[in-house]
Amino acid sequence: MRATGHLRPATTARLARKLALAGTGAAILALPLVGATGASAATPAAAPAATTAASAYTNDLDGWIRQSLDIMAQQGIPGTYDGIHRNVIRESSGNPYAINNWDSNAAAGTPSKGLLQVIDPTFQAYHVPGTSWDPYDPVANITAACNYAAHRYGSIDNVFGPY
Repeated sequence: MRATGHLRPATTARLARKLALAGTGAAILALPLVGATGASAATPAAAPAATTAASAYTNDLDGWIRQSLDIMAQQGIPGTYDGIHRNVIRESSGNPYAINNWDSNAAAGTPSKGLLQVIDPTFQAYHVPGTSWDPYDPVANITAACNYAAHRYGSIDNVFGPY
């Protein structure tokens, strides 16, 4: 770099080639760093890293279980991937919008909802801070149900039938 802070043409071309090879996502992350000369320029670069970490979970059953397990670990709620997965498949076949409109809970006006078929009063009583208050939210549903199962059965791993 010259003292004026401008990139030499060869350096600019090399950077452009590297960004093109790395793909659009990397280019967008690298753009705030081009021409950065002070410590304050590092602040915008930190924000995408936090966003990337938060979005590291896939938006599918695997990602929802993994995100729930991380929250559960922070809150001291026991459970394993296999225990959660087994119960989700039995209760909802992995459909976060599943609703049971035929059992005794539904007849009483409180149908079971979501991946682990939790009724609203149970969801509210065992809601875990940091998750959504929407019982259809996959992570909130899994985490609340596992919290309930931990209090009632010791862990979701100990649940082998409807609970």
